[in-house]
Amino acid sequence: MSVHLLLSAGRGPQECAWALARLLLRLEADATRQDLETHRVQTVPGDRSGTYQSVLVQISGAGAEAFAASWTGTLCWQAPSPYRANTSRKNWYVIAQPCQVDTPRTTFAEADVDIVACRTGGPGGQHRNKASTAVRATHRPSGIVVVVDTERQFSLNRRIALQLLRQRLEHGDEVAGRAVTTARRRIHDELVRGDPTRVERPETSKRDRHRHLQP
Repeated sequence: MSVHLLLSAGRGPQECAWALARLLLRLEADATRQDLETHRVQTVPGDRSGTYQSVLVQISGAGAEAFAASWTGTLCWQAPSPYRANTSRKNWYVIAQPCQVDTPRTTFAEADVDIVACRTGGPGGQHRNKASTAVRATHRPSGIVVVVDTERQFSLNRRIALQLLRQRLEHGDEVAGRAVTTARRRIHDELVRGDPTRVERPETSKRDRHRHLQP
């Protein structure tokens, strides 16, 4: 099982890119504890060193889907800004959404095509309706149908029909691929600040925790 999760700082301030880098490390550590593997497929750096505007992470292993779901939504890194000492804001938001990375390419095989000889009506000369030279080709897996009657020879129409089917399948794959890319880009604009599904904070040392517990 493998899932891709896109983390994005959206259009937030530079602290959000800093928060994304911290949340990414926290996510990877959490995945390791659950015997899952993570791979940074694509990273877009932020304006400052060690920060990320977005990161595409591949999560692999049993339970990857449930793990990704636990990190999906608005994530909040709660800590003071490392860049602006004069701001009291401590909540920096990042969006994380599962996404499709690519689409399967359609394999074209002539064995998947039904070829039927047929006649077509309409103008075009005396030879058009005297012989079944036209071709009706159906690609069974996709249901795409083409009819070709431009040539007087069945074999030529058959060849053209197969070329048309191949072209339409390739065009369909290109359209599907562009749709996946568009959907992935849209995630960057879907960040909602507030009401996070997960809040993470920097780990405190044992000494800090001891001081906090003292009366």
